Amino acid sequence: MKPDSKLSSILHVLLHMAHAGRPMTSEEMAACLGTNPVLVRRVMAGLRERGYVASTKGHGGGWTISCDLGQVTLRDIYDAVGAPTVFAMGNRVEQPGCLVEQAVNQSLASAFDEAEALLIARLGAVSLADLSARFSHLHANQRSPAHEPI
Repeated sequence: MKPDSKLSSILHVLLHMAHAGRPMTSEEMAACLGTNPVLVRRVMAGLRERGYVASTKGHGGGWTISCDLGQVTLRDIYDAVGAPTVFAMGNRVEQPGCLVEQAVNQSLASAFDEAEALLIARLGAVSLADLSARFSHLHANQRSPAHEPI
């Protein structure tokens, strides 16, 4: 099963936008991600509805950050992109008749729930400003211009 990379992808694009200093087109963002501009617009529309980004049409238009990066957490973005499933693992049968499988399901469900709660809490503790600062630090300490913001 291929991992869901939507959260990682949108965070990647948001950091490019935060450091671009100008609006970015869907085509530019799609090039950063190696995907289709239509897919980018679809995800960005959901972020626009929540007030995280804005878009302008025409020459010089594109997408811009419209929120305070310090007030938006990774959890906020996780929720905005549809709260993708955290784990690819699951129970073999959801409603087993076998008592052994019931015991296995209960133990796994408890562990999965605790791990997911911990991850989501951690996402809530990191803001987009924190990510931006981390990028700025990495960029300042890197000698190679590889993959700088557009």
